[in-house]
Amino acid sequence: MDRSRRLGRTSGAAVVALLLLSVSACTKSADSGTQPVGSAAEQQVQATASAGDGGCTAERYNGGVPKQDLGSITVGFAQSEKEANPFRITETESIKAAAAERGINLITTNAQSDLNKEIADIQSMIAQGAKALIISPLNSEGLDPALKAAQDAKVPIMTIDRLLTSKTACVDYIGWIGSDFVEQGKRAADALMQATGDRGEVAILLGASGVNVTVDRTKGFKDQLAAENSDLKVVAEQTADFTREKGRTVTEQLISANPGITAIYAENDEMALGAVAALRAAGKSPGDVKIVTIDGTKGAVQGVVDGWISGVIESNPRFGPLAFQALEDFYSGKGVPAKTIISDKEYTTVNASAELANAY
Repeated sequence: MDRSRRLGRTSGAAVVALLLLSVSACTKSADSGTQPVGSAAEQQVQATASAGDGGCTAERYNGGVPKQDLGSITVGFAQSEKEANPFRITETESIKAAAAERGINLITTNAQSDLNKEIADIQSMIAQGAKALIISPLNSEGLDPALKAAQDAKVPIMTIDRLLTSKTACVDYIGWIGSDFVEQGKRAADALMQATGDRGEVAILLGASGVNVTVDRTKGFKDQLAAENSDLKVVAEQTADFTREKGRTVTEQLISANPGITAIYAENDEMALGAVAALRAAGKSPGDVKIVTIDGTKGAVQGVVDGWISGVIESNPRFGPLAFQALEDFYSGKGVPAKTIISDKEYTTVNASAELANAY
């Protein structure tokens, strides 16, 4: 493929993303008769995938569960990770704000990145009388005891962010809301090809093991490099668990073992900011090593403004309005899709300063 055509893909992808955002916003307004909830920072639906028969309802869910009035029941939210990460902070704040706006009694837990604690948290909320749950799974597998407890109590579960990969919509959970993580990886590859002139050695900071986000973002990135016949060469990849601390230590190790590294793909912003700290400590200047990352935190977008980061693919954590709308549609009989894919924007050197206020 002609290199100029290949490098033009990033700007084209950004235009498509903006068009999708505009179309989805218009569609939502037309359906509801009102403007989309919140501002340009709120999540917008890009696409849905149906579970069949009009989506999941209380009558269809795992043989049927009682219909509930959201305003008169307790809803539980299980957060999976420590709220030291801006993504998790914003996610929880969004759930709380949406519950308050609807007058819903909400109880929340935080598993502190411990799968056994998340299982216990979900069981505890059921014991406390929660009649519906929203969960952000820590791992894509391993929540079976909690799911079984919810099924036995006829408490439906709406999932957000990470997908329960081997479970079934409208049986184990109502549906799922999240980003297209493979597409995020592809867009990150396009952005890194653009930033590097499509040449050099790349290190990948992998996210946590055992979650579909890591698998999909890695697949999307590598598949796109292959599809574009890229001259970028992946010379190292190592797990840094989506944390800033490990992002720094892993980057220190990788650039020491591979001094020719000229680019880094970080599968979330916290790892990218750790990489920036490592590069600073190594005496590098902004732009010496091109970094592309995924999330959309203020720290990373500021990194674009400051020249340390070349681009950020958004992964929007503001799930509250869509999650509670899904529960309403579930109980009203309107139905909930098996998958709801949100539209994520992109922060570049062109728009980072203007869009900084929309970062989280």
